[in-house]
This record gives sequence, C-alpha cells and structure tokens, in this order.
Amino acid sequence: MKLFLREHVLLIVVQLCQCAIVPVLFWLDGYRNTGVSIYAFFLTCLLVTVFLVYRYVSRRSFYQRLQNSLATLDGSLETTERAPISEALDQLLTSQYRLYQEELRKGEERQEEHVLFMDRWVHQMKTPLSVIELSAQTLDEPESSSIREETDRMRDGLNTVLYLARLRTITEDFHIKPVALSKLVHEVNQENKRYYIRNEVYPQLKEERAGAMAETDEKWLFFMLSQLVHNAVKYSAGKSNHILLSLYERAGELVLEVKDFGIGIPVVDRKRIFNKFYTGENGRTYRESTGMGLYLVKEVADILEHRLEMESVVGEGTTFRIIFSKTQNLTTM
Repeated sequence: MKLFLREHVLLIVVQLCQCAIVPVLFWLDGYRNTGVSIYAFFLTCLLVTVFLVYRYVSRRSFYQRLQNSLATLDGSLETTERAPISEALDQLLTSQYRLYQEELRKGEERQEEHVLFMDRWVHQMKTPLSVIELSAQTLDEPESSSIREETDRMRDGLNTVLYLARLRTITEDFHIKPVALSKLVHEVNQENKRYYIRNEVYPQLKEERAGAMAETDEKWLFFMLSQLVHNAVKYSAGKSNHILLSLYERAGELVLEVKDFGIGIPVVDRKRIFNKFYTGENGRTYRESTGMGLYLVKEVADILEHRLEMESVVGEGTTFRIIFSKTQNLTTM
C-alpha cells in the first residue's frame, strides 16, 4: 500500500490542485454558484478515488511482489497479473535470473579449475621436495638437517594451500565413517616425528578412554589435529619439552585434547584466533605464522559438526579440544 501511495502521490496532488483551480477560474469569470463548484469538486474526487481503488486492487499482487524480498532464487520466475508493466517485470526478473545462473556456472567452473590446478601443483611440488630430501641425506650435518627442515616447512605450506583450495568443496570431498582416534593420533605423531625432534618437543598420549571411536572424516580430522599439534610444538619450543594429547569422555561426548605448556595466548587475541589471516601478538613474534591454520581448523570443525574449545594462560600454555557429540561418539554404542 505504501509503495502504491508513493507512486500516485503526484497524481493525487495534481487532481486536488485542478479541483481548486477550476472553481477559482469560474469565480473570477463572475460565476457565483458555489453549490455547482462543490458538486464538481466532490464528483472529481470520487472519480479519482474510484480510479485509485481499481488500480490498487487490480495490481495489488504486483505491488506486494515489489515490496516483499525473494525467499529463493526460483521466486524470480513467478508471474503476477497480465498487465503490461507486470509482464515487463516478469521478463526482466527471468532474464536476470538466467544471467545470474550463467555467471554462477562460470564461477563454479573457474573454482573447480582452480582447485584442480592447486591439487596437481601441490602433488607435483612434493616430488622435487622428496628428491631434495634424498639428496640431503648424503650431506654431512648440520647441512643435511637444515635442508630437511626447510623441505618440511615447504611441505607443510603446500598442504595448507591444498586444504584451503579444497575447503570450498569440502562437502563433496569428505567421507564420514567410524575412526579410531588412538590410531589417528599415532599416525599424526609418526608424520610429525622429525618436527618433534627438531624442536625438542615430544608428544605424550593420555588415553583415558580405550578404543575411542568417533564418526568423522579421517583425512580432515588428521589435518585438524596436525595443525593443532604444529601450533602446540611451535609455541612450546624452548619453554617446554613435551605436549599432551588426551582422549577421554565428558558428559557422553568424546574429547580429543591437545595441550601444550608454552607461551600461551594473550587475552586480547583469544576472540580473534580463528579469524582468517589473523596472527596476533604471538604471530608477530613467530614470523612463520600465516594466520590460516586455526581458521581452517575452525571451518572444518563447523562443517563436520564438531565443537572446538580453547583455554589458555599466558606463560603456562594452551589447550585445544575437538569435541565429538554424543551421536558422533561411537565408543559406547
């Protein structure tokens, strides 16, 4: 109704001005019969009112469509009455919808090409890295260790790029199945063995719930745990010689916990640690930080419907927990 009135306010004003001007002209011409003038004024207002009521009733669905936002994209294809302006609007929305669908299709194709390129590029880069590592084994220390340390960093960076590229298509990439968490933890520790040795920080597994099983995606959980372990080791190096990995149940939920005894996270940074590219105070001290690790962990956890908890005390350490809900906890089933 408001839109209709805003559109016809000028017409109403013009009609009122006309109703006022005509009697004035008759008065100036010497015609003094006010009754006829009042009748003409009333008749004009009545005709304008009838016209406006008819126009609103006949186009009510049209104005309602303009005022109400679309709930779905398919709403663009709905039709209103057969009035010319309504048909023109329907044609405009239909053409806009088709244009949007075409642009969306092109964008998805570009995204798929990008993901495919990054996937192949990362795997191609891993081959020369392996060759460099093999070549480094023939060198004397400390050159050999230095080269392998750099190749490990490059491999970690490549994996981060790969998982970031796959994140947008994760719904097509993950596979939910029962996963033995203890076995997964051992695989993560084996994968990062040289990283532990290089930083002189070693993992300890505290398994309070034997045979812990969770319904999750093994590959993406491996990535999440690896990111948390890397952070724990990086911020513990030089301050503590171990990190603690724990598996336990809490109120029917299964908890995978990574605890370090390092520098901790400043209070001012805690609300933003999961933001993209945010490195915080610790990131400025440890220049290797990209601000993407915890962001990816949080995004993947949300998609897999796992909860994340974080506790930290500056100077004492940080604890991250991946929490599997009761329905995802298969240990007691």
